[in-house]
Amino acid sequence: MFNRFREDIQAVFDRDPAARNRVEVMLAYPGLHALLIHRVAHRLYLKNFYTLSRLISHFNRFFTGIEIHPGATIGQRVFIDHGMGVVIGETAEVGDDCLIYKGVVLGGVHLEKKKRHPTLEKGVVVGSNACILGAITIGEHSRIGSGSVVVENVPPNSTVVGIPGKVIKKQTTGDLDKDLEHSDLPDPLQDVIASWLKLFEQFEKRLQGLEQEHGIKEKELIRNYDQALKSFQNKGPNNER
Repeated sequence: MFNRFREDIQAVFDRDPAARNRVEVMLAYPGLHALLIHRVAHRLYLKNFYTLSRLISHFNRFFTGIEIHPGATIGQRVFIDHGMGVVIGETAEVGDDCLIYKGVVLGGVHLEKKKRHPTLEKGVVVGSNACILGAITIGEHSRIGSGSVVVENVPPNSTVVGIPGKVIKKQTTGDLDKDLEHSDLPDPLQDVIASWLKLFEQFEKRLQGLEQEHGIKEKELIRNYDQALKSFQNKGPNNER
């Protein structure tokens, strides 16, 4: 347990450039505190001390702002950065070397007493306020964009964004420094808008070509349209239109 705690401390230095020294990390990192308390609660949970383990997890939530059910399985070298508002359900599994930002929810979608929470495989990065719901699996070294809602399995080495989350890129680098570049995440909505703008530009050029070909001037077209509109508006309700 001491070796695992030492690995958790080293994970903070590997993933947070703001970490200065071990004393600061041990005293001022709630994500580290939450994992340490959870490991105690989880051991008691496995020995069927359900009420005591839940009380410890309740204290963990009050003390750190991070809610981890004592039944959840957390791997080695996991780092919960900032952590406020993180919720990890009872049957959730978080693999080694995962990185979880604040506000992340690993939640369930039904009330049956079976596996109902997500599984994060090794090296997954989950951005702030992302929700991963249901008994789904996020493949290793994948990254989930901030604010995404994921309800389907994600293959390894994928990037997911959107509501609902869609895989918009595969073969992430596996290099944590590069995979943390959240500003580099593709934006599918922006891609759709860009394609429409390009299409409108093509239509405008084609329309201008047709106008030139038939000798139609834009001002004349607008004037004729205005005259037709006024003529239509001036007709009485009993007249033919």
